[in-house]
Amino acid sequence: MPNRPVGHRHSARKLAGFLSGILTVALLAGACEEKNTYVAPPPPKVTVAQPVKKPVTEYLEFTGNIAAVQTVELRARVEGYLEEIFFKDGDLVKKGDLLFQIEQAPYIAAVNQAKGNVARAQAALKQARLTANRRQQAGRSGAISKQQVDEAVAQADAQAAEVASLKAALETAELNLGYTKIYAPFDGRIGRRLVDPGNLVGAGEDTLLAEINQIEPVYAYFTINERALLPILEKRKTENPGASASDGTQPLLLGLATDEGYPHKGFLDFAAITLDAGTGTLQLRGIFKNPDRQLLPGLFAKIKAPVSKDADAILVPQQAVGFDQQGEYVMVIGPDDTVERRGVEQGALADDMRVINKGLKGDEQVIVAGLMRAIPGRKVTPVSAKEAAEAARKAKTADSTQGSSAPSPKQ
Repeated sequence: MPNRPVGHRHSARKLAGFLSGILTVALLAGACEEKNTYVAPPPPKVTVAQPVKKPVTEYLEFTGNIAAVQTVELRARVEGYLEEIFFKDGDLVKKGDLLFQIEQAPYIAAVNQAKGNVARAQAALKQARLTANRRQQAGRSGAISKQQVDEAVAQADAQAAEVASLKAALETAELNLGYTKIYAPFDGRIGRRLVDPGNLVGAGEDTLLAEINQIEPVYAYFTINERALLPILEKRKTENPGASASDGTQPLLLGLATDEGYPHKGFLDFAAITLDAGTGTLQLRGIFKNPDRQLLPGLFAKIKAPVSKDADAILVPQQAVGFDQQGEYVMVIGPDDTVERRGVEQGALADDMRVINKGLKGDEQVIVAGLMRAIPGRKVTPVSAKEAAEAARKAKTADSTQGSSAPSPKQ
């Protein structure tokens, strides 16, 4: 067989490559002629949870102020120089403790003088009565006239009146002497002294010396509005007719601005008899123990009062409850994982859960997260709260692992 030239063989290889390229293009063109079909995305994922059933106590919350049970202004009731002070400013004092003493010498002298006047008058009364008795005997025998007898009896009666008057003067002098010492009227805390020793007090006025407060226990004053008050009054009328606000049956809890929760326990002991027409509120007062004296008069107080108890309340997370023009609602999972809007009536807030008074039976699957993707009438992919939390934990772990394995930037 004769040998073909080399150039002829090279031309044959180029032709074969060209034909192969044409075949490939033809196959690709045939593949492009296939039609694309739309595949719908899967329903969005939402987190669901079943309502919780448990006993719940409904509370009303108020703000108020702490006040002393008793407040007394200690004043000088007699005139004189202030001699001594027997306390330090801000001390805790007991009932009967001596606090101030005003100079006593003038009042001791006045008492002694009054005693002398009474003694002299009593001696004169004794003599007048003896004289009256003698004249009465002489008058019965006819030795003296009836007028003389009457004058002697009148003199004795006048002297008796003088004794009574002087005894009253003695009592006044003794009272004034007693006023020179000022005692604590009850257990409490005394403020700073307002007059220093050596100053004249009680000259023409009852000089204010100090103020003392009784702060064990303490009061807390607050108000309740009309809308909250009327249901409570209706309930008390049916459950405890004839009960009053001061019977000690309504417990209260109190906390200061910096307290976690309500650590102080007390009870309601007073309710005003008239609503304030201007504000539509009723003033209430609670009483609270204050053994450590930390509840100072004037402090702001937050107060919580239990008003009802539901032994089988239905609760959902607070974020599951929404509000629109139709009112309050929650989103629940219906048949075939379809979203349904369920109108509800919400009640009290218990921690981060909201009581649902109407609208739920307790066996529903309520959407608690992903609410922006939950459109009524559309399907979703429900995921339990436990599964969602586990997925979030795994994602966080993966992110931290990738972050730790990433190469550090060159310095």
